[in-house]
Amino acid sequence: MTVAEEAPRWASFGGPSKVIVRDLNLSYGTVQALHGITLDIPEKKVSAFIGPSGCGKSTFLRTINRMNDLLDDVRITGEVKIDGHDVYAPGGDVVALRRNVGMIFQKSNPFPKSVYENVAYGQRLLGMRDRSALDEVVERSLNQAALWDEVKDRLDSPALMLSGGQMQRLCIARALAIEPQVLLMDEPSSALDPIATAKIEELIVELKERYTIIIVTHNMQQAARVSDYTAFFYLGRLIEFDETRTLFTNPTKKQTEEYITGRFG
Repeated sequence: MTVAEEAPRWASFGGPSKVIVRDLNLSYGTVQALHGITLDIPEKKVSAFIGPSGCGKSTFLRTINRMNDLLDDVRITGEVKIDGHDVYAPGGDVVALRRNVGMIFQKSNPFPKSVYENVAYGQRLLGMRDRSALDEVVERSLNQAALWDEVKDRLDSPALMLSGGQMQRLCIARALAIEPQVLLMDEPSSALDPIATAKIEELIVELKERYTIIIVTHNMQQAARVSDYTAFFYLGRLIEFDETRTLFTNPTKKQTEEYITGRFG
């Protein structure tokens, strides 16, 4: 049985898999950044990726919505499937993919527009013009992002006047407005203070009722607090993926144990 065909031990965790990855390799020129990644990411759960800087976790995250396509000299082999559809199939619709797979970056990046127009932006691009329909989208998305009560009286104010934590939740609302099924979060609270971080973490736990969430974090305590499953990456390889409680209390790999106990990384 080849690596690509091998069913990983964690495939039987229970419930359907939203994202299925088989023997994924990625190289930047002559440098290989990902080596044979194979895993199943459960639907409507939070999966956290941990590991030292430069271990490939953010690179892998960006393969799920083909953000690495924007870089020069990238070569990718293997399979990434969402709901059974191969993300890298020839002729695939990358715009449709990124509508289905929203992304939140480490640094909040609101547009230099009003709060309202930030959230409405995606639906406007998709052709929605009816104001009442846009109003509903904006209110729903801001409510889902736990921001509505804080901004409902200043929807026309510049988004850049919000606090850092509010701007990050606004970016989450903007992603939710186009109704994705998967949310990718690349260290979404690393630039925030503890209070704003706690709000983002509470929001992540709430959002998994509707969305499959994958979060990259350097903060192992955060992974333990918010995730159902955790993957440990090292030197571009997936070392271990298991239920979060199991991985943190009874890892099967020595490298995982040494990392989570602070012996390296």
